[in-house]
Amino acid sequence: MAKRFHHRRRGPRREPQEDKHKINEKINYPKLRVVGEDVEPAIYSTKEALKIALDRGLDLVVITEKADPPVAKVIDYKKFLYDQKKKQKEIAQKAQKTVVKEIRFGPNTDDHDYEFKRKHAENFLKEGAKLKAYVFFKGRSIVFKDKGEILLLRLAQDLEDLGKVESLPKLEGKRMIMMIAPKK
Repeated sequence: MAKRFHHRRRGPRREPQEDKHKINEKINYPKLRVVGEDVEPAIYSTKEALKIALDRGLDLVVITEKADPPVAKVIDYKKFLYDQKKKQKEIAQKAQKTVVKEIRFGPNTDDHDYEFKRKHAENFLKEGAKLKAYVFFKGRSIVFKDKGEILLLRLAQDLEDLGKVESLPKLEGKRMIMMIAPKK
């Protein structure tokens, strides 16, 4: 019995990329409202508009199809795409990812430990990170839940210049959790 070998493609299958915009010869409207630098804004036949663009060594790109007649712009298409990509990159950079830092206390945390952790919390908020402060109750220490709540509220009060409380202390299982977001 002969073995058959199957040739496998490597990598994803690539479809020819379709332009996002209708440009030059791909425009199939009879008339267009043409705009652009050094172009008299008016309504032209598609043939005339294409000639105007090609005479300037530029492209004719449909910008709005919903208008009547559709709006086309005389521009350098490659530069237009580059600028669009650049804008999207800037928008993505501005939409910063939020970092959540955690600080854990025990219900009987003493003053020295509290101060030490408060300083860390201040630094996290100054860096622009959200803060998740929680008191962890081990075993029977759950009987001190009021102590835990007082501790978290004290932290919120100490950090009120740097952050605002998003959620007040609430008990979830063995943890009492409070969220603080940095002030802009």
